[in-house]
Amino acid sequence: MLCQICGKNPASVHFTEIHDNTMSEIHVCERCAEEKGMHTPAQQHQFDIADLLAGMVDSMTNSEEERVGHVVCPRCGLQYSSFKETGRLGCSECYKAFQNQLKPLLRRIHGDTRHRGKAPVRGGTAGAALRHVQRLHDELQRAVEREEFERAAQIRDEIRKLEAEARAAVPGSPS
Repeated sequence: MLCQICGKNPASVHFTEIHDNTMSEIHVCERCAEEKGMHTPAQQHQFDIADLLAGMVDSMTNSEEERVGHVVCPRCGLQYSSFKETGRLGCSECYKAFQNQLKPLLRRIHGDTRHRGKAPVRGGTAGAALRHVQRLHDELQRAVEREEFERAAQIRDEIRKLEAEARAAVPGSPS
């Protein structure tokens, strides 16, 4: 995409403005942005995911313990307050040490706290059934968290039914 001002150089600075529910975009090159005073110092820095995470962590702290950051990883010694500043964990054990603080953050970023990955298309109906049961387990967990116990019981019964059907479909498996 070429600069919308000079039409010569590639556009590397992109602005989006929303005014009265109308969005307008302008794409300009570095030189034109500087000449028009559109270039701000904040835009000269590279985007850093760690800074984004650190900012999200700050906005999510609820208790005094989380704000103070007294939680420490037993393996690497990283304090939660240091993670809040950098957005980087020190080791794999940090996930367990900071579990209570990280769960809301991960849920906010990814929509869940468990990594799902992708399932191969060739997994067939067995793979689809397993994914369906996993989704039901997740839905069950959310229903319990929301104290919707009647809904949770319905989901539990559906999971049991599907798991029993799966066991019955496998020859030689115990029922």
